[in-house]
Amino acid sequence: MNRINSDSLARWLTAAQDWVTGNVLVPATLVQALVAIALIALAFFLRRPLRQGIVWLMSLGPLNGRASRIRHTLSGLALPIAAIVLLWLAVGLANSLGLPHRVLSVIASLFNAWAVIRLFSGVAGDTALTRFVALVAWTIAALNILGLLEPTVAALDAASFSLGELRVSALTVLKGIAVLGVLLWLAIAASAALEKRIQGIPDLTPSVKVLLVNLSRIILIIVAVVAGISSVGIDLTAFAVFTGALGVGIGFGLQKVVGNFISGIIILLDKSIKPGDVIEIGNTYGRISSLAARYVSVVTPDAHEYLIPNEDFITTQVVNWSYSDNNVRQSADVGIHYKSDVRRAMAICLEAAADTPRILKNPPAKCFLKGFGDSSVDLLVSYWIDDPMNGTINVRSDLFLRIWDKFHAEGIEIPYPQRDLYIKEAPAQHASPAQP
Repeated sequence: MNRINSDSLARWLTAAQDWVTGNVLVPATLVQALVAIALIALAFFLRRPLRQGIVWLMSLGPLNGRASRIRHTLSGLALPIAAIVLLWLAVGLANSLGLPHRVLSVIASLFNAWAVIRLFSGVAGDTALTRFVALVAWTIAALNILGLLEPTVAALDAASFSLGELRVSALTVLKGIAVLGVLLWLAIAASAALEKRIQGIPDLTPSVKVLLVNLSRIILIIVAVVAGISSVGIDLTAFAVFTGALGVGIGFGLQKVVGNFISGIIILLDKSIKPGDVIEIGNTYGRISSLAARYVSVVTPDAHEYLIPNEDFITTQVVNWSYSDNNVRQSADVGIHYKSDVRRAMAICLEAAADTPRILKNPPAKCFLKGFGDSSVDLLVSYWIDDPMNGTINVRSDLFLRIWDKFHAEGIEIPYPQRDLYIKEAPAQHASPAQP
């Protein structure tokens, strides 16, 4: 390993010190800096009315998703926009009066770069990766505007060391991070655009759509990582040993992760479940919200979201209520008093089922005499629904409420458990003979 080139760093630091002394610490530069600070402070007070004006202008046209995002981004750029206007006005005034204005031009150009890059990142989507790409772009633009890009590149390249035949410098590391960030951002953006196109194809089933989206995202990210590593001159064959060790690690430490990933692909290929299906696995009942590479998101009727590993859907029993048909048959137990009119009670149960909105008319509901219990005559109401994703307990509850109201109106009693106790009189005890 070679030591860092200290002579190159020393020369760069000396040049930087000379540049600061000859260009920054001079009266003309300091005066322009004070003027720029005053104008930026004025822009700070003007940002609120400018933001309100931007919002008003953007509200005059139709606000779709992209237009709303642009309006939000522009309203957030009220401060730099006001500063840009004031600074360039000052530059024009200084130029007409023959006064020095290089510092004002540089600061105005920095604000220009900030506004343009911030607008682009806001329209593209304000994510952490987008902000990182915007920061890298603005840093490069700022160094170029200040004329410090080439000296900075030279200084970063001088800070280097060697690992065998591989030379690693600070410039290589930063370049790799920047290139990898930009490529990942492009891969994710392309994946999002491709996902919209795939979701818009009506001939594909939901499972195939999820499979294509996941595979395309994985492939694009892998290509971005490989291209990012190759762009900085790193030979990928040097990772052969690392790849072998990674394979062993996958075989032992990442066994569950890989198992869930493979299970997810199997689920998507055999189409056993898909988004929107109502399933029951173990003690969890709910609607499938999404299929991911590692888990399935299941939302229960009480809005609890469970992330169940894909492997569980392969190795355990799954009840898919809407696998081939959304129609689901349910039943409700009803008990009536022994003195009640059984036939009339059965007719009332069918009337209540017909009045329940979510119970289907075809196939029709049926009522059966289930048996004679200890305290009641047991009836069974059987009915069908076609929207189990909206819950099943609420349908049964609605049916019971209607049966309850109709039974009370008809005078049909719903019994409760009772016991009749018969106490037999104890036999009289004979008196024993008197003792002499």
